[in-house]
Amino acid sequence: MKKLTLVALAALALSSCNSDPKFNVKGEVTGADGKMLYLESSGLEGIVPLDSVKLKGEGTFSFKQLRPESPEFYRLRVEDKVINFSVDSTETISIEAPFDKFATAYTVDGSENSTKIKELTLKQIRLQNDVDALVKAAQNNQLGNDTFEDSLSVLLKKYKDDVKVNYIFSAPNKAAAYFALFQKLNSYMIFDPLNSKEDIKCFAAVATSLNNFYPHADRSKNLYNIVIKGMKNTRKPQQKTVEIPADKVVETGVIDIALRDLKGNVRKLTDLKGKVVLIDFTVYQSAVAAPHNLMLRDLYNKYASQGLEIYQVSLDADEHFWKTSADNLPWVCVRDENGVYSTNAALYGVTQIPAYFLVNRNNELKARGEDIKDLEASIKSML
Repeated sequence: MKKLTLVALAALALSSCNSDPKFNVKGEVTGADGKMLYLESSGLEGIVPLDSVKLKGEGTFSFKQLRPESPEFYRLRVEDKVINFSVDSTETISIEAPFDKFATAYTVDGSENSTKIKELTLKQIRLQNDVDALVKAAQNNQLGNDTFEDSLSVLLKKYKDDVKVNYIFSAPNKAAAYFALFQKLNSYMIFDPLNSKEDIKCFAAVATSLNNFYPHADRSKNLYNIVIKGMKNTRKPQQKTVEIPADKVVETGVIDIALRDLKGNVRKLTDLKGKVVLIDFTVYQSAVAAPHNLMLRDLYNKYASQGLEIYQVSLDADEHFWKTSADNLPWVCVRDENGVYSTNAALYGVTQIPAYFLVNRNNELKARGEDIKDLEASIKSML
C-alpha cells in the first residue's frame, strides 16, 4: 500500500510537471533529409536557441515550448533560411515548407498572425528586390540620379502606405502590427521611430494597444520608451521666424554651415571653396539612406579627383548610429544634433529627406535638388 502511494504521488508530480501550458509548432520540411532544423526565440535581447532536430525522410518535426506570457516571436531555421512566426497562447501551429524555398514558399496554419507575418515577409522581399534593381539600373547608367531618387521614394511610400493601412492601423493589437514596425530595408528600419513624426504615430498606435492588453510585458515597455524618445526628438520648438545670421552668409550668398565631423572637428562648408560641393541633408537611419549613399558613392568615385566634394549633414537623432553608419564614407560627414528641426536645414528650405544642393567652386549656391534634372550632368558642367 505504501509502495502504491509513492508511485501514485510520483505519477501525480510528473503529471503536474507536464501540465504546464505549452504551444506546439509542427510540420514538415521536404527535401531536407539530414539537415538540422532549429527552433529559436526572437526576443528583445536577440536570437535565443530553444530546440533542434535532425530531419529525416519526409522531414516531419514537432516542437513544444512553454507558452509566452504575452505574444512573442519565434523562428524556424535551416542553415541560413528563416521562417518567422508568432505565438499568443497554447495554439498548435502547422508549418510546411520545401527546403530549397524554405523562407518564402512555406504554408502556415493555426495562427492568423503568422499568416500575416508571412505576407509582410514576402512584401518586404519584393521591396528589397525592387530597390536592388533600381540601384543596379542607376549604377549601369540606365537611370538618371533624379529618376532614381524619385523612383526610390515612390517605392518606399507605396510600401509604407500599404502596411500602415492594412497591417498596423487596421489591427494595432496584433503581433503582425508589431512585426511590421521593425521590418528593414538594406538593414535600415523602414519605419523610423526616432526621426519621422508620421512613423512615430504607427509606433504609438501599437504601443497603446499592446499596453492596454499586456501592460507588464517587456515589449510593451520597450515600445512605449521608443515612442517617448521619438516624440522628444521630433517635438517642434516654439514657432519663431528663422533669421539668417550675418556670419552665416559669405559675400557670394551661400549660407555657411559649421558642424562637427566623426572625429569632433568643426568642418565649415565655406572651407571647401575651390571645389564643387554637393551638400546633402540625410538621415542614415532612414530606409532610403543606403541606396541614396550608393548613388553618391558612384558620383564621388567618378568625380572626386576632378574637384567634387560631398558635405553630408546627418539629421539622425541617434549619434552612435550616425557614427557607425558614416564611418567608412570618404566624404565630409557632419551631424546636426537638432535633428529634423535643424536650423541649417530650415535655412536651406529642406522639406524632405534626403535633400541636396550644388555649390560651385566660388562658394555660390547654384541649384537645389528638386530643380536638377540630371545631377551627374550638372556636376560635370561645374567641374
